[in-house]
Amino acid sequence: MTGDEYILSILKKYEVPRGPESAAEQAANRIAPKIQRWAGGWLASLSYSGSYAKQTAVHGATDMDLFISLKPEMPGTSKKIYDELFTLATLHGWNPRRKNVSIGISINGINLDLIPGRGQAGYESYHDLYWLKSDSFRQTDVHLHVDTVTKSHLLSEIRAIKIWRHIHQLDWPSLYLELFVITALTEKDPDSPALNILHVLDAIGETLETTCIVDPANPDNVLSNDLTPEEKTAIVEQAKNSASQQHWEDIIW
Repeated sequence: MTGDEYILSILKKYEVPRGPESAAEQAANRIAPKIQRWAGGWLASLSYSGSYAKQTAVHGATDMDLFISLKPEMPGTSKKIYDELFTLATLHGWNPRRKNVSIGISINGINLDLIPGRGQAGYESYHDLYWLKSDSFRQTDVHLHVDTVTKSHLLSEIRAIKIWRHIHQLDWPSLYLELFVITALTEKDPDSPALNILHVLDAIGETLETTCIVDPANPDNVLSNDLTPEEKTAIVEQAKNSASQQHWEDIIW
């Protein structure tokens, strides 16, 4: 088996089924009425977002991202909205976990991330999202994030690095990871995902600590500042260790 064939087999292993009959969409549909009742007249829309919309989701990590777009007039701070959604998830027994911009929940073995965002008046796609790590809000456009990643033509490489992150239990926010991979592969080999993945691992080991990654929707959001030096060091050390292995089975499995 070649390196490319092995990578394709791993991508298949962690594939998240898509479509109306998939477990992820059925789980989202099951909880949607409860979210709609919670938001009431302040709800603008519910949509698939994040890794699911980008087609970079990894089974066992997050199967579905559900973006909750709230009207600009909704009262309360972004933190208050985030906390109220967390309380809703607790009351319904969804086993919520606080994450940086989302609330992770589990429904019958399916992992979903709920992302609440309040729209900006006059700016259809821009929303304020609560940023847990900095206890603040940031303005961004999650739809632009989806477009940026899906149009990169690097979904296989991004998914492989996300699987690698999941296996080694590394703390690396998804958008930051996705944009780093895209930056590292500006001169990609379109016919060899295996070589591209090795190149990304080398880039992580050599440049993660010094590469500035910003939100394409708002350059004031410096995503590379969302990890501490210690968290970056853990990722760098694992990347160097993985890149030094002789067999793919010892890098990603």
